[in-house]
Amino acid sequence: MEIPEHFKIQSLIHQNTYLVSGELKPWRGETSEVYSTISSTKDYKPTLLGTIPILGENEALEALDSASQAYNKGQGLWPTMKVVDRIACMEKFVTQMKTKRDEVVKLLMWEIGKNLPDSEKEFDRTVDYIYDTIEAYKQLDRHSAKFEKNDGVYAHIRRGPLGVVLCLGPYNYPLNETFTLLIPALIMGNTVIFKPAKLGVLLLSPLLEAFQNSFPKGVVNIIYGRGRTVATPIMQSGRVDVLALIGNSKSANALQNQHPKSNRLRLVLGLEAKNPAIVLPDADLDLAIEECIAGTLSFNGQRCTALKVLYVHEAIVDEFNKRFSEKVDALKFGNPWDNGAKLTPLPEPDKPAYIQELIDDATQKGAKVVNQKGGQTLENYIFPAVLYPVTKEMRVFQEEQFGPVIPVVCFTDIEQPLDDMAESNYGQQVSLFGKDVKTLAPLIDTLVNLVCRVNLNSSCQRGPDVYPFTGRKDSAVATLSVHDALRSFSIRTFVASKDNAYNNAILNNLLDTKASNFVSTDYLL
Repeated sequence: MEIPEHFKIQSLIHQNTYLVSGELKPWRGETSEVYSTISSTKDYKPTLLGTIPILGENEALEALDSASQAYNKGQGLWPTMKVVDRIACMEKFVTQMKTKRDEVVKLLMWEIGKNLPDSEKEFDRTVDYIYDTIEAYKQLDRHSAKFEKNDGVYAHIRRGPLGVVLCLGPYNYPLNETFTLLIPALIMGNTVIFKPAKLGVLLLSPLLEAFQNSFPKGVVNIIYGRGRTVATPIMQSGRVDVLALIGNSKSANALQNQHPKSNRLRLVLGLEAKNPAIVLPDADLDLAIEECIAGTLSFNGQRCTALKVLYVHEAIVDEFNKRFSEKVDALKFGNPWDNGAKLTPLPEPDKPAYIQELIDDATQKGAKVVNQKGGQTLENYIFPAVLYPVTKEMRVFQEEQFGPVIPVVCFTDIEQPLDDMAESNYGQQVSLFGKDVKTLAPLIDTLVNLVCRVNLNSSCQRGPDVYPFTGRKDSAVATLSVHDALRSFSIRTFVASKDNAYNNAILNNLLDTKASNFVSTDYLL
């Protein structure tokens, strides 16, 4: 099918600068080519999109020096700035960011294969997140614009920054989830070193100038390269105060272990999950199937919140499989801009082969592909396979597949899925389908202690962004939501003063002269 003119790659993007110390520094060293698995020719061939720098240890440490100098032991312009002034910088940034919507959306489609509606949603949701964060910060500051008194001691309590943040985002939401780390870290007064994920890198290029001219020198530093090369020496320096990462637990553990004093390291991590759906015998099957389609195959299942295993009661499993498989086979595969395309090319060239390995392993151990199209392979895609019956011995049960393959497990006793969840390394969310209150009530009371969100008759998801987003065990550290992220990237800090005439006169003078940016009872409108 012909690519619409406004979605064609008109010219290659050669990202030949990186942002350090407020400068877009030119890079003349080694570069890496960025390819899309989407073909722009009739005969399949990956499309070259551009190039990115492969920075080395020297450039990584240069970025670390920049962030450290901007923080300056807590004395820097940014950490000591008035809240209202930090907000003004963020508002300037988001205003400039909105002018780049078309460019970023186009690159989201080409770089990671996200369909047009979801790419537009990712951009718009990110803009909304920034505005919501600004409003939440104002509200936080309003609550802090006062003095408390206990046992003859006045206290002026606020939240202060933690220091230097190393921020590493994921490829599946390279704009939105990256910014859910970056934005709250910045607005709370921290300085940041940010390295984009392995995919979805070029889509940040249109935003580099906005970062450069919206924030003071050294507050935002954006570097490129291999994680081991650039992130490792930054962590080994011991000068990073916060590791903010959305990715997998192996990467998080490896980086954390590089820090010489890990007790000093604050972790804000969104990690992997193996979210199950539990379909009870009295579930509304039409609703359950619709939600399980969305849960398993939105963005081809490449979401930490995706439903990655379906437990279906034996009384309804045959009917569920038949109707669910028909719905899966009816989904349209196409390029991201094709109208109605629900399934799109996989951005990782080796992902179809990996999914095929999982299918082969499961079928060798007794599972069947129950949908007609399951496992059909193209150059850049493998059609979703519904596998049944799946058992614990199969890799597709044990591994987070992060792609289009759907394991279905039959259960007779509800203790089976509950035991599996308790034994699992993960504990993010669950989807529970049913309607009998006497059955649901004790289940809910157990499930809330195994995961952090129980979705009743709906698929797992992150939003709305004002709700807590976290997980147990290997699925998360700290909580990300508009309000909670501000807390995750800050610490309570306060000024205490004994109630006597001498101190009270000083406090009144501080407030009257507005000499301190911290000691302030100004109310932000």
